[in-house]
Amino acid sequence: MALFKKRAAGKPGEWYYCLEHKKVEEGPDCPAKNRFGPYATREEASHAMETARERNLEWETDPRWHDGAKDGTPDAGKDGTPG
Repeated sequence: MALFKKRAAGKPGEWYYCLEHKKVEEGPDCPAKNRFGPYATREEASHAMETARERNLEWETDPRWHDGAKDGTPDAGKDGTPG
């Protein structure tokens, strides 16, 4: 078992948005599960939550993912199981 955990080294110019600390960071200071990125600029990283919100809305309203369901849930088959 390793005594020290290897941390990912950040590269100058790579920006991340940390979900835990709710702030922009240069280089991956926090674990991947807690961040969005990399982004090319600090500005892009600062809008990470807005970008995610917009992408989620696009996905939720994309008819290719919902097969025509009106309430946003997958259509159920004749036996009541999801479509």
